[in-house]
Amino acid sequence: MIALCLRFTAVAALALALAGTAAAEISADEIARLGKDLTPLGAERAGNADGTIPEWTGGITKPPEGYQLGEHHRDPYGNDKPLFVIDKSNLDKYRDKLSTGHQRMLELYPTYKLTVYPTRRSASVPQRIYDATRKIAAVTKLVDGGNGVDGAVIGIPFPIPKSGLEVIWNHLLRYRGEAVSCTLGQAAVTRGGDYTLVKYAVDVNVRYSLPGMTVEKLGNTMILFKQRVTAPARLAGGIVLVHEAMNPARQPRQAWTYNPGQRRVRRAPGIAYDNPGTTSDGLRTADQFDMFNGAVDRYDWKLVGKRELYVPYNAYRAHSDKLAFDDIIRPLHVNPEHLRYELHRVWIVDATLKEGASHIYKRRTFYIDEDSWQIMLVDIYDNRDQLWRVSEGHVINFYEKPLTWPTLEIHHDLQAGRYLALGLDNEFRMCTYDVEYKARDFKPSSLRRAGRR
Repeated sequence: MIALCLRFTAVAALALALAGTAAAEISADEIARLGKDLTPLGAERAGNADGTIPEWTGGITKPPEGYQLGEHHRDPYGNDKPLFVIDKSNLDKYRDKLSTGHQRMLELYPTYKLTVYPTRRSASVPQRIYDATRKIAAVTKLVDGGNGVDGAVIGIPFPIPKSGLEVIWNHLLRYRGEAVSCTLGQAAVTRGGDYTLVKYAVDVNVRYSLPGMTVEKLGNTMILFKQRVTAPARLAGGIVLVHEAMNPARQPRQAWTYNPGQRRVRRAPGIAYDNPGTTSDGLRTADQFDMFNGAVDRYDWKLVGKRELYVPYNAYRAHSDKLAFDDIIRPLHVNPEHLRYELHRVWIVDATLKEGASHIYKRRTFYIDEDSWQIMLVDIYDNRDQLWRVSEGHVINFYEKPLTWPTLEIHHDLQAGRYLALGLDNEFRMCTYDVEYKARDFKPSSLRRAGRR
């Protein structure tokens, strides 16, 4: 009897351990496809049947001629002519290639339109990211019910995804450089088009992507993030510091804030999930920054499949320093004359709030670019199952690295007729990717010094 009990206990313990871990399901034959019929990051290399999506041939591999480091990015596709424009009058003709959110915006706003250009598969990353993706593909696995990832470092963890969670983790761990320093603007735009620009200094240390990083050295901290408000004066000096967890189930995100009026550093566990985003006037949640960030534990993630959709892409015109912020901001939506949309294949993932979990968004549909694993669009539903908000990531290839990342995020509130424009940089210096940070730069003890006005 004792032996039987011991055997049962051992089996139960093994089962319990395996319950929290999903073994990698990518075979050697699948890995061999990377860099062949699939791109090195797992996208379909070939174009589509009718030629409206071309073959991926490496993306942008060098800056345009004449580009100098530090200047606003020149548009490598500036000579492209629009193919057609989608507005309310011809919406039905293009519905099958539009997200639900874009369809609704075209129905609601007579001044809204999508100008569609030839598809340019510009996404690319350094060779070491391709190499790392191939290296970790066979060993990376979801753990703790999908709330964390083990075995991954530097590369895309699931280049041939089998689940919605794997696709979302690809977004969370995609390449965004190693160390980034930026000046960005955020505008919470009223229904009438008024706004006060909030200016941020942002520092990011993407530890996950650092050259020579190992799983052991990485531990459970994948990103260090610091955001300091520099304008307007009434908000200046406020700081947010985040240590982003690789596995929030084992150790949640750590966050702190500095209040210049009180000159105090406080723990900030509320910088997560559906708490309001910093100075966003309630137009986005904390987990909407970067289109989606943070823990995945409050949703069930369903992989719907892949579709061809018109999505924001190669947004060099909206990024241009020839434009002022007032050229971009308009009532109800940004000025569509400066936006570019292209036909791309996107993964579709439905996130549905788990029973018993709490979030102001009951459901979200994510549209993720197959070439970069960047979330391009999000349709967001309230607790009545009504479409509430629509998010867009207007990406460019920051070709000095290279990497694909939004130059502008737009979070539309369709029920209020308002929107948040995040990442405005037309009037600011360009992001710097060669900054060298020290460990102390991201310690809570550094906030008081950094917050001095």
